Amino acid sequence: MLSANQPLGIDQCTCSAMRKASRQITRLYDGHLAPIGLRITQFLILAALGEAEGATVNVLAERLDVERTAMGKMVGFLERDGYVTVTPSPTDGRVRIVELTEEGHLLHKRAEPLWEKAQQEFEQMNGAANVASLREGLREMAVGEPAKVSSED
Repeated sequence: MLSANQPLGIDQCTCSAMRKASRQITRLYDGHLAPIGLRITQFLILAALGEAEGATVNVLAERLDVERTAMGKMVGFLERDGYVTVTPSPTDGRVRIVELTEEGHLLHKRAEPLWEKAQQEFEQMNGAANVASLREGLREMAVGEPAKVSSED
């Protein structure tokens, strides 16, 4: 019978370790944002739109590394709740532009201190230097096709 702390060969799987850490970190941030009814994925959309003053669904999906259809659904919920507007691009009607509403800006402002508290808690648990190093390391992490090395290198 498997126990929760029993060592397994899969403990050496990088993907498994990343997924586990990701779920645990997500729960931490979701817990902090719960009082205002947001999840971290929604907060990140609001934050990106607040900084960029609007974006297409495709650009949001690419920037936040979310499947385009999943992003469309998340944006749809935010639109339904009055936090974003989705309008056709003035230059290409096939492209939809997502922008924060006044309510969306207010919700983002209310959520920022909760997000900052989650950031601080994570840093307190893991050390600010470790967290900064983690973020930097993840940005530099190569994933996908290995780089092609030419014979001239």
